[in-house]
Amino acid sequence: MFYGEYTHSLDLKGRLILPSRLRDVSRDNGIEKFFVTRGLDRCLFMFTEEEWRSQEQKFKNMSFTKQESRNFNRIFFSGAVETIPDKQGRFVIPQYLKDFANIVKDTIIIGVANRIEIWDSRVWKDFYANSSSSFEKIAERMINI
Repeated sequence: MFYGEYTHSLDLKGRLILPSRLRDVSRDNGIEKFFVTRGLDRCLFMFTEEEWRSQEQKFKNMSFTKQESRNFNRIFFSGAVETIPDKQGRFVIPQYLKDFANIVKDTIIIGVANRIEIWDSRVWKDFYANSSSSFEKIAERMINI
């Protein structure tokens, strides 16, 4: 559902704007509410409400008697915040999430099928530089056509 790479900056009030293409997809699919939380690789994950509920169910089924499950759930869910972008697509990212993702001003917003990821632009550039060279090798191991 969500695809592409977009560059945006926080405004003077600390708001981020959802790229117009992603707003269009959201509007066309009746999506108003999102959940933003700590992601992996120092980015933020942004889920639609429907996808959030799906992920929530998966994680709730993890055994709370296992340390790794407890730790993951604590970090993932304690960071979550509901957000409804305004008519211009702007929304606020809490400071603790910006700190987690090292977001100061410039961001890269990417669509990753069922979620949106929000990256500090420098962190994304480093990730991409370190990961893009192995793209073909990863594809060979993961994809059977």
